[in-house]
Amino acid sequence: MIELKNVSFSYSEDQTENGLHNINLLIRRGEVVLLCGESGCGKTTFTRLINGLIPHYYNGSLTGEVLIDGREVHNLPLYETSRMVGSVFQNPRSQFFNVDTTSELAFGCENMGLPVGEIERRIANTVVEFKIENLVGRSIFQLSGGEKQKIACASVSTNSPDIFVLDEPSSNLDITATEDLRRLIGIWKSQGKTIIIAEHRLYYLRDLADRILYMRNGKVERELNTEQMKKMEIEELSIMGLRTPFLESLTGDDRSVVPESEDLSLTNFVFSYKRECPAININQLSVPKGGIIAVIGYNGSGKTTFARCLCGLEKSCRGTLSLCGKICKRRERLKQCYMVMQDVNHQLFTESVLDEILLSMDEADIAKAESILASLDLLPLKDLHPMSLSGGQKQRVAIASAIASQKEIIIFDEPTSGLDVRHMREVSCNLKQLQQMGKTLFIISHDLELILECCTHVLHLEEGKVIAKYPLDDSGEKKIVSFFTSLS
Repeated sequence: MIELKNVSFSYSEDQTENGLHNINLLIRRGEVVLLCGESGCGKTTFTRLINGLIPHYYNGSLTGEVLIDGREVHNLPLYETSRMVGSVFQNPRSQFFNVDTTSELAFGCENMGLPVGEIERRIANTVVEFKIENLVGRSIFQLSGGEKQKIACASVSTNSPDIFVLDEPSSNLDITATEDLRRLIGIWKSQGKTIIIAEHRLYYLRDLADRILYMRNGKVERELNTEQMKKMEIEELSIMGLRTPFLESLTGDDRSVVPESEDLSLTNFVFSYKRECPAININQLSVPKGGIIAVIGYNGSGKTTFARCLCGLEKSCRGTLSLCGKICKRRERLKQCYMVMQDVNHQLFTESVLDEILLSMDEADIAKAESILASLDLLPLKDLHPMSLSGGQKQRVAIASAIASQKEIIIFDEPTSGLDVRHMREVSCNLKQLQQMGKTLFIISHDLELILECCTHVLHLEEGKVIAKYPLDDSGEKKIVSFFTSLS
């Protein structure tokens, strides 16, 4: 059904992403193919060849043939390819065309000119299948990152294409949403759909993938089936830059012991969006200064809103933060806190990566900035424009800026979404270094591997309230592994 014959592609000079080299591959109708490998190995480029974004949107040099049912994709107009291939991108915001969820679900069907009754039937079926009744009729702008990803997946499913191409679809999803995604991929598979997934998280696909293509330096270096992958040791997977397919096998890394204290406390912390129930409602919360606190909870539980209130970005948030006995009102929190956003495109401002780091410093120090970049595998990119980088590279630039800022409290919103195991561990090492400098870190994350690598405490939010707080000792590790594996 899908065939790549001697395909090579290199991007134009103004793009830094890696291309592909001499790919020969046949994907049969109804197969589920998992693309894996370290960031920059060519997974996303592979998906762009299938959905026609290369060469119609991304410029470069393409040789060879990419065929769907014998038709060359690069000769088809994008609107025709989109009837056959549905795509879900890593950043769902990049594929939205409407401001409300229901219109987004209908958009593709409307473009195909389907009758109103058929569109309504498809939307109704998709809403039930995806279990997104609570997201219907909502503003896109008020959704969490995970909820946006759900709508992106659902809107593609409503179009009912024969081929699905998913690029890091689980990167912002909680455990229940990831389980829903796994279930939906299973439904698509039972319907005979062909599914190509570029992904770092392997655990939810271990019983779904028919073939696993391990990519490195733009080539398919190794082909596995799921049984072969399951038998691989964690060390071998790690060397390949792959995450574990079994979350329950994870154990905590050595981490600094942080004495239990009440050096950082929140009192009467309440925030509501207009005419809605409180999104954050915390009467009293104390965490140790110098801790790395994992903030967990399901999509829409208030984690990002909590972060925005904590660092003073929400003007109408009531309550106070006390740091070592000193009361920090909102304006003071703006000075004391730094936040790495989930969508880092909102906080990259300069003309070069190096300038981005220097911007965060009170006094520019090029040698120190370059040292920070080197620690995150970014030094070779220092002269490039931040917006020309891949998603994972942008994320690491934002993290480097946070490190350079020297703020007392640093909040990271999904800092490892879309990162392979090597870059995840580099981020973990940098977080530990910040902790050793006495900084207090809040890590909003659905990444159990990162949490076990470096976090010292867990803060569990649901419906804007703290329902659990505990240290990541042996008992805490069992508790959080249970939380993340309860549905896997």
